[in-house]
Amino acid sequence: MTFVDEVKNAVTPRAALLVIGVLGLQLLFIASYVGALHKPNPTDVAFGVVAPQQMSQQLVTRLDGLPGGPLDPRTVSGEAEARKQIMNRDIDGALIVAPSGSTDTLLVASGGGTVLSSALERILTQVEDSQQRTVRTVDVAPASADDFDGLSSFYLVVGWCVGGYLCASILAISAGAKPVNRQRAVIRTGVMALYAIAGGIGGAIIIGPILGALPGSVWGLAGLGALVVFSVGMITLALEALTGIVGIGLAVLIIVIAGNPSAGGAFPLPMLPDFWRAIGPALPPGAGTWAARSIAYFRGNAITGPLLVLSAWAVVGTALTLLLSMRRRPGTDPADTRATAAPAPGAGGSTAGAGGSTAA
Repeated sequence: MTFVDEVKNAVTPRAALLVIGVLGLQLLFIASYVGALHKPNPTDVAFGVVAPQQMSQQLVTRLDGLPGGPLDPRTVSGEAEARKQIMNRDIDGALIVAPSGSTDTLLVASGGGTVLSSALERILTQVEDSQQRTVRTVDVAPASADDFDGLSSFYLVVGWCVGGYLCASILAISAGAKPVNRQRAVIRTGVMALYAIAGGIGGAIIIGPILGALPGSVWGLAGLGALVVFSVGMITLALEALTGIVGIGLAVLIIVIAGNPSAGGAFPLPMLPDFWRAIGPALPPGAGTWAARSIAYFRGNAITGPLLVLSAWAVVGTALTLLLSMRRRPGTDPADTRATAAPAPGAGGSTAGAGGSTAA
């Protein structure tokens, strides 16, 4: 046998295609993570300005014209309103100009990402210095001292996402890559739901009472975790039902390659390039990270949108999984095949006899 024949025997066309697919995922992983995170710059950060009427619009215009467009400034009626909008996550910071004196106040929220709040402090310090003014920073929603750079929410959601697609992958490949009948699809969905509840509660207890990394409602985080795990798991099951084992790769593409770098975890959304900023909120890691930070630091505000995104993934994944399980034609279920192939008790002799008669 020649070397080429040995290669053909060792590597089937299907295996070769899968290896090429894995190579593609690897290169996309590098491109996505490096493309999103290699050069973080704040762009169009929602920013409030509270200033005396005679200088308010002038200051907004000046901030809007900063090189690189780091801020998207808008006039806010007062400090109380600015604080409210920050807590509602409508803006990421605000400058309160003192009507007298030369010291102004910068409001930030490091709970939404310490990298962003630090960037705002640096930008506004430079602006104030150019006007011979000083600025003091007030953190309206400070990150926990045990939550380095505000990353705990992101890592928590990443863990939930990993659990979701790994559990779904195991459920699917344990008896073939496709849910071959409706009953099996229903059972997998039920198991996925139970796993999601356990994963959500477990993650919330670890991140909160055990490690003390995140404040906020433990049960609120647990509910969010269950939804994240279930949505990721069900969309993975749906992709596997649609494309077989390739569905695992598609799930990695959506959740890991596209979802993680665009989630606003390492760098909040205003610091990401336009493409990743656009897709992040629509994917489970981004929706989950935003909601986790809101629960932990912003009194649960601004989570309706992310919860709807996660619910949509869960509903679509569940519906596709169940609908695709109805495509089975008679004889495609291995269990049915085994049942058909096995002769009924006492029928062996008749079959043999019939075979003998036929042979004869």
